[in-house]
Amino acid sequence: MAAFSQAFVRAETLFPGGNSTPAALRHGVMPMPNLAWTPEVERETAHLYEKVKAIIPPVEWPFHAPYVKAINDLKRERNAVILAHNYQTAEIYNCVADVVGDSLQLARMASASEADIIVQGGVHFMAETSKLLNPGKTVLIPDSKAGCSLAESITGADVRALRARYPGVPVVAYVNTSAEVKAEVDICCTSSNALKVVESFGAERVIFLPDQYLAKNTQAQTKVKIIAWTGACEVHERFTAEELSRYRADDPSIKIVAHPECTPEVVAISDFTGSTAAMIDYVKTKKPRRVVLVTECSMADNVSAETGGITEFVRPCNLCPHMKRITLPKILDSLVYMREEVVIDPALTQRARASVQRMIDLG
Repeated sequence: MAAFSQAFVRAETLFPGGNSTPAALRHGVMPMPNLAWTPEVERETAHLYEKVKAIIPPVEWPFHAPYVKAINDLKRERNAVILAHNYQTAEIYNCVADVVGDSLQLARMASASEADIIVQGGVHFMAETSKLLNPGKTVLIPDSKAGCSLAESITGADVRALRARYPGVPVVAYVNTSAEVKAEVDICCTSSNALKVVESFGAERVIFLPDQYLAKNTQAQTKVKIIAWTGACEVHERFTAEELSRYRADDPSIKIVAHPECTPEVVAISDFTGSTAAMIDYVKTKKPRRVVLVTECSMADNVSAETGGITEFVRPCNLCPHMKRITLPKILDSLVYMREEVVIDPALTQRARASVQRMIDLG
């Protein structure tokens, strides 16, 4: 957690030259809304329940609905926008989110918003990226303990040590990294443009961090020698080719769609490998009868809700414990009390933003 703790703090901790006024003072604290299940709440959330009724049982909706209504009311009062990653639960993704997508999609789309406040439905590195690309907005994360095994696997000091060991070799960082790490690298990448970024230097060797499997899967597509860090996503690395082979043995027509954070063995057995957005697009355009999404569990729920149940999702999925720290009650609490605010050390901000901007400029 070293990189996280140095770059991501509550607003009460001040940096020289930073914003010294906590968000709760800048925007004010509002009273907690009534959270009773009433005929009014049922009526005003009925259209949203239609979107998730195949996923959320009727007995659970009376718990979610009051929060859904309160959040949607309060974000209008606050001029706030809620970003929800594809791994967020169905009631967040489908019922309160204004912008959905992968981590970079969320930050870039938030930049086009006229909202004053961004609430990040995702993990801490995503909130930091949103702040880097939206420095004039207040960025909140409902639970500052929502971490990431990839982001926590490397620090800025680690990057400096790599540069000392491999002088002159360009350094590429996956966006799943802290602001401290982003400030030390040459450019960032996503799972969808990793190959393009690696080859953009025209160099014989490139350092790639922190995901070892994304590095290996990219290496298989290029002649550039990739020097990989040893981090991994705790969700994707748990999948094995053996378990997926059993699904295919039971049903040879099943389609296996994997994320490139999975091992090369899983990628080799898959019918399609791509970024989160590309995986969703594959299901929506190909409309397979049965599919295994080799990624976080909630994504299958959200794609199922969006596609109306045309495709059957077989579920050997794994939960991300960090993503699941974000809940409706915590989102509401964040909006009422304006916590927890993302503040990045100004000494890091410019350099970290530059590495992300270089990726965006690359196209």
